[in-house]
Amino acid sequence: MLKEAVYHRPKLNWSFAYDEKTVVLRLRAKRGDAASVETMYGDKFQPFEAMRSAPMRLAYADELFDYWEIDVLPEYRRLAYAFALTDADGETWWFSEKGISPAAPDEHFGLFEFPFLHASELFRPPAWVKDAVFYQIFPERFANGDPSNDPDDVLPWGGKPEWYNYFGGDLQGVLDHLDHLSELGVNAIYFTPLFQARTNHKYDTEDYLRVDRHFGDNALLKRLVDACHDRGIRVMLDAVFNHAGGTFGPFLDVKEKGAASKYADWFHVRQFPLERIDGMPTYDAFAFEPHMPKLNTANPEVQDYLLGVARYWIEEVGIDGWRLDVANEVDHAFWRKFRDVVKRAKPDCYILGEMFHDAMMWLQGDQFDATMNYPFTGTVLDFVAREKLDARGFADAIQRQLASYPRQVNEAMFNLLDSHDTPRLLTICGEDARKLKLAVLFQLTFLGAPCIYYGDEVGMVGEGDPDCRRCMVWDPAAQDRELFAFYRNAIRLRRAHAALRAGSIRFLLAEPGDGRVLYERADADERFVVALNRGEAEAAFPLPELEGGRFATAFAASGAALVAGRLTVPAYGYAVLRFVAE
Repeated sequence: MLKEAVYHRPKLNWSFAYDEKTVVLRLRAKRGDAASVETMYGDKFQPFEAMRSAPMRLAYADELFDYWEIDVLPEYRRLAYAFALTDADGETWWFSEKGISPAAPDEHFGLFEFPFLHASELFRPPAWVKDAVFYQIFPERFANGDPSNDPDDVLPWGGKPEWYNYFGGDLQGVLDHLDHLSELGVNAIYFTPLFQARTNHKYDTEDYLRVDRHFGDNALLKRLVDACHDRGIRVMLDAVFNHAGGTFGPFLDVKEKGAASKYADWFHVRQFPLERIDGMPTYDAFAFEPHMPKLNTANPEVQDYLLGVARYWIEEVGIDGWRLDVANEVDHAFWRKFRDVVKRAKPDCYILGEMFHDAMMWLQGDQFDATMNYPFTGTVLDFVAREKLDARGFADAIQRQLASYPRQVNEAMFNLLDSHDTPRLLTICGEDARKLKLAVLFQLTFLGAPCIYYGDEVGMVGEGDPDCRRCMVWDPAAQDRELFAFYRNAIRLRRAHAALRAGSIRFLLAEPGDGRVLYERADADERFVVALNRGEAEAAFPLPELEGGRFATAFAASGAALVAGRLTVPAYGYAVLRFVAE
């Protein structure tokens, strides 16, 4: 056994309270080293002889490690514990806070501890998120419902998107097309910024308390949110609190008055006046963009202003979530205050951070509920679209990500495949709708909250920004209605079965050099098996042995067949099977 590979540390993603009664323990070992693992556990204030023992389950595996888990219900909410790892030869090693040893512990001192399960410290992402299917809307390009608020230089709908052009999309356009969202089956909307700004993307905020005049007004947003709620659709807005826009009033005041401005400390100024020297601004800005000056969120006045903004849109309009732009560049102390304010205003408000990397430091229950799961995005696309990963590499990467966070975080992660910042999914897939369907089916049968970028469901294409921000196609003759039906039916399947949303996941087939993936989603009530064939020929899939029932096809590509317990799936095809008790 490679002892150096054995790892555990209390808290974070290694030991965490899942609910008021359950503590989840997770142990890492070299892949294949341990034939079995047991946990010895008990209360440190009871006699050592009262310690119990229970087997752990192999929850995940990646290219290097196995991750073992156990759910423990500590009777008195305290937990002292150690692990016993046994290899294939029957040799057992004990792992505790003292390290690894062949001798079993004989006292509480030196064991790992989960000191106390405090209900007040439980990390509880909003329960509704695990059941949500999001739909991302870039408002300027979704629908023009009110030409009277169009910019002066508006272009005819459907033209080529450029960095600075406008097509007149607005909130009335969204309100007019809510039937489309209801037919699709989504139950949450993520809007990119709606507040007053000078650009078409609105990430350069001019007024945080006013809906952009080209989109409508605050009252219209309230009507839209109410209409969404009437349909069971939640609404999440985009908060740009890392930086403001170049026309933000306090920034203009500093540009005019320099160090004498009362807002001088609202920004990170290296030297006055505010200008560019050799192309670089003399103040911190997002990506060196001079029209996006970085806000000083350590300044109490800035904190009060932004926290007031966060509270205003919850209390006055009734929004259900905040997506936080460039969240990793804002200090942790501000986000802790932000969470306190938001959760007091609306306890089940979803707080989502934009993050492109490991986010454990933001996901401990004191800042965000989840992050935009770009590691998930890259893994799915590398397997399905780019074919950089084989089945084994795909399964390893997904399981490594799952082992990186507590269970409730994984259930609330925001799983996207494309967005306003990336090429469109169908374009990434080489305009092969079969590949797109494989990616989307995995997204919709995986735990977490999937997000669909507007227009993907009708076959829209587009390269990177700004081409990915094309006008929504509303002409039915120009839409891919077969693709729309696929999205609608896959979403319907997900929403009908809790096991596909928050149940366990287990990979049953994922071999090196292969394009076949078979995985199981299950909870206490249901069991599903999903087959993905990322290959250029029809493929057969070995199904797990069953007792007391059979598999039935729940959702499948044309040409997939389940005959006499044998599953065949066409090239770049899929099948979802549901266990039926008999």
